Amino acid sequence: MKFFVDTAEIDEIRALMAFGLVDGVTTNPSLIAKSGRDMVETIKEICDLVDGPVSAEVTATDLDGMLAEADKLRKIANNVAIKVPLTEAGIQACKALSDEGTSVNVTLCFSAAQAILAAKAGAAFISPFVGRLDDIGQDGMSLIEEICEIYSNYDYDTEVLVASVRHPMHVVDAARMGAHVATVPAKVLMQMFKHPLTDKGLAAFLDDWKKTGQSIL
Repeated sequence: MKFFVDTAEIDEIRALMAFGLVDGVTTNPSLIAKSGRDMVETIKEICDLVDGPVSAEVTATDLDGMLAEADKLRKIANNVAIKVPLTEAGIQACKALSDEGTSVNVTLCFSAAQAILAAKAGAAFISPFVGRLDDIGQDGMSLIEEICEIYSNYDYDTEVLVASVRHPMHVVDAARMGAHVATVPAKVLMQMFKHPLTDKGLAAFLDDWKKTGQSIL
């Protein structure tokens, strides 16, 4: 499984890269707004840091507008993936861009039917939002299971990119189901290190070692 970081904060990306955990980055208009920075400058800086795909999202809602924005964004760097919403215009844009060899991440997916449309349109990634489904009382991870099964049936090249990840178990369940990618907030990625028995075990080892009076160096 690949880990993308869901952030527009350069410092967060740098910190996680030190662990070798960053296979790509996803951004969206809300994350760009939160950063308070210029979008193009931010995407360029991220692309300079990260070798993998960096998703930059269009904000137009019509086909011509999406294609015009995508043309500008994909010129920032070779590893930019254009992010489009799962709307009629978004799927048309996905098809046009994919046919030109541009990597497309289709976002705001909430059903298996939508995921099929994205795959048929040649999307490089489909981004189902599991946390937002959980928020309205649905089982977000069951959607991941459905999409993985359908894509496997037809050998679609589209990668399942699990989005709206809220906690480590979303990542674990996605990995068990065979999802290709999870895009994870930095906070959740760091939570994956934590287990009380790890801390307890390390404390016990160090306490016993101290009693020996030895030093390795």
